[in-house]
Amino acid sequence: MTSSDDFYDVDWQRRRNPADDLESGFPSTHFYHPMQATLSPATAVAAPSTVAAPAAEAPWSGLEKTVFRFAFLYFALQVVPLDWKYYHDVAVNWSGFSFGDIFRLTHYSPRFFAGPDTFANWTVVAALAVVGTAVWSQVDKSRSEYATLYYWLRVLVRYRLAAGLLGYGFLKLFPMQSPLPSLSLLNTHYGDLSDWKIFSLSLGIVPSYQSFLGLVEILAAVLLLGRRTASIGAFLSVSFLGNVFLSNLAYEGGEYVYSFYLMALALVVLWYDARRVNDLLTLERPAVPNRFRLVLPAGWQRTGRRILKAGFVLLFVGLYGVKIYAAYQRGPYHYPQTPGLPNAAGLYNVREFRLAGEVHSYSATDPERWQDVVLEQWNTLSVRSNRPVVLDESNTEAIHPQDPDRHYEFAGTAGRHYYAYQLSPDGQTLTLHNRNPLEGADTFTLRLSRPDARTITLRGTDAQGRDLHVVLEKRDKKYLLEEAAKAGRRGGLKL
Repeated sequence: MTSSDDFYDVDWQRRRNPADDLESGFPSTHFYHPMQATLSPATAVAAPSTVAAPAAEAPWSGLEKTVFRFAFLYFALQVVPLDWKYYHDVAVNWSGFSFGDIFRLTHYSPRFFAGPDTFANWTVVAALAVVGTAVWSQVDKSRSEYATLYYWLRVLVRYRLAAGLLGYGFLKLFPMQSPLPSLSLLNTHYGDLSDWKIFSLSLGIVPSYQSFLGLVEILAAVLLLGRRTASIGAFLSVSFLGNVFLSNLAYEGGEYVYSFYLMALALVVLWYDARRVNDLLTLERPAVPNRFRLVLPAGWQRTGRRILKAGFVLLFVGLYGVKIYAAYQRGPYHYPQTPGLPNAAGLYNVREFRLAGEVHSYSATDPERWQDVVLEQWNTLSVRSNRPVVLDESNTEAIHPQDPDRHYEFAGTAGRHYYAYQLSPDGQTLTLHNRNPLEGADTFTLRLSRPDARTITLRGTDAQGRDLHVVLEKRDKKYLLEEAAKAGRRGGLKL
């Protein structure tokens, strides 16, 4: 009969060479302890295990304390709104706690210079942090570590980063950050669009993908709100914001500084667990978990922390999300909201054009002759002509409550001139004002008549007081974007 020793070599452990383990650096995976034949009463009940109490925070080196002082001051100045211009901007544009007001609260970064945001502002913050570090190092030489301050710095950075992600995340979840192209933009030559405008319009025509991007931002923000999941949220944020930063650089967007600002905050949060993650996943060696836990002795402190966290969630998730959804139902905030001429939206050929009594036949090079006209659903009339356009280079996210401040439809575009129009109470007179403030006073006063549903006749004077007579004829034009959406992914398409 076969003995168990034929299968298990009970003397193997005695013959095992310990040098094998030392050579590899790891214990053998085939280490075998022979089972005792009998279990003695002395070993039947295991001795109670003892768990070592968490060790006290080890003293920091002088270099570590100096680096921390600088980092604490630098990121505190980056996160805490100390710039009076920020509060002035919020107050001037305040419109009754609208979603735009809340968005501006989430979009803070320190500014010391006028004009677009640049990394020069970061240089000023770094200089202030260096001065503060020198003073701090002189007055606080006895402190052995800053574990508690490090905890509070991470809290500030986590919530600041979460607010920034939520600010943009909800704008994408309900696809509003990049709207669908207007009729004027659909009839603008591709070469007349800036890189940034092409990127924005490309994102606008895929609202489902835009919503997915918003969902990723919101998920990362929610993970940042929990101490245990903060590193996961920071890793997701770095991955997402790195793409946003590079997209802004590639397409000449205006948010490259702000996106890098948020990415820097995410790296601060991720740095806390970076060494442990590297030990565990890359070096495959044991990682010591973080045992630091802030203890608030007073009951009012614990209650206050819960109230502040609940207030943050209520404002930037609950209220902001509801207001964004309500705005989404009303329509894109980038375009004016004043209704346009009834039953007139569309593309029009200019059948006849007379200026100062002189007939101008169609010409692609005539700077005064209108080539075509677009009437939007709102009160915008755009004219394509060869007259040079003063380019509006606005390329940052801005939410304006008033129509005259909404520049998206003509920002980053050339080839067309955009006019806001007002219709007189009798419906017979149109007053056109150039929407682009960079082009100065450019006003038309025109008498309106509609001989039939497809024809509009305009008579009056231009900005120079010259007589103007224009006959517009509506053109039936189908757009590939709209027809493809109707047909679906597998449907047939014919224009």
